[in-house]
Amino acid sequence: MIKSLLKRIFKPAPQKNNYVIAQLNDKIMPIDRGDVYEDPLDSFLKLKYFGQVTGGGTLLMANGENEYCDLEIEIIIKPFTQNAINEIISKLEELGAPKGSQLIIEQTGQKIPFGKLEGMAVYLDGVNLSDEVYKNSDTETIAEKIRSLAGINSDVLRYWQGNTETALYFYATSFNEMKSSISELLKTDPECENARVVQIA
Repeated sequence: MIKSLLKRIFKPAPQKNNYVIAQLNDKIMPIDRGDVYEDPLDSFLKLKYFGQVTGGGTLLMANGENEYCDLEIEIIIKPFTQNAINEIISKLEELGAPKGSQLIIEQTGQKIPFGKLEGMAVYLDGVNLSDEVYKNSDTETIAEKIRSLAGINSDVLRYWQGNTETALYFYATSFNEMKSSISELLKTDPECENARVVQIA
């Protein structure tokens, strides 16, 4: 009786599952984030019995432009080994995670950098071009031209519409190669006049 009572009194608290945050240096839109990262990663985690994706979000800069996005991952595997961490990172890189991403282990605060792709932003002038250019402008067509020239096999449109600029974002193995591949387009296409090219990953 006493032993039974002591067991109930001193019963250890149930272990909580670990959570990790995959902070992705990707300026992707929320709906596309689900298709590109969340859903395939969730399927992978469940297939491996590692856990599941429990949420996701996007951090905005002061001007409203996307800074990065993240995924919350509940880890049910115990112990949560370095091998499991490596497999999750490998899967995220396979899905296209850019350089500058990091996996944050909530329990320890450890931050593990990862990512393979480099990123390029093309900022189109939204105020100084002629009315005729803006009348005939087609951001999606410009994005498709850039993807084609840079050899990017993705139809996901990453963009931001600001007060004075429209940004288009692209990810591939080399920023310099992407930038070089569109140099002629930037010189000749009226919509690309005054465009800025910035490395973002």
